[in-house]
Amino acid sequence: MLEASNDPQNEAREARSTGFVRVAAALAAQSHPHEPVWLDVAARTSQEAADALGVRLGQIAKSVVFRRKADDAAVMVIASGDKRVDEALLKFHTGPLGRADADFVKARTGFSIGGVSPLGFAPEQGGGPQLFIDQELFRFDVIWAAAGHPNGVFKMTPDELSKLTGAPVIDVTGA
Repeated sequence: MLEASNDPQNEAREARSTGFVRVAAALAAQSHPHEPVWLDVAARTSQEAADALGVRLGQIAKSVVFRRKADDAAVMVIASGDKRVDEALLKFHTGPLGRADADFVKARTGFSIGGVSPLGFAPEQGGGPQLFIDQELFRFDVIWAAAGHPNGVFKMTPDELSKLTGAPVIDVTGA
């Protein structure tokens, strides 16, 4: 029988959220070459993530969740951190949208705002939200997304994001 150690790294792993663990498992299941990284600081915004990683703001694949008015379903755009989602462009693909508050995001994705990942949704969310990828992410060779917790991120290419999520790539910023 193994006993608990005083290893700080082991303690840090144990403290990681179930969301981070789900994302790590989802990445492993799809043979993604990069494990999620646990940052020393929380990165709840795209700018905080870019600063923590030392990358450009646009390389952060932020997850923006909306509430579809027709059926109250979650719609998520994985957008470039330096761009603003144009709801009028997105509505062309989804119909009318409303704002999603923190409770709605957590209930529909299994993640808290600041750590919403594009994959690894909680099983009780029934497969997660309808996903779209912002074409502006393809300006970069490497991008980073949240990994289920504000301290968690993972690296990929835009093509890998597309393969991991199966989401269509659309223009949602009008850039």
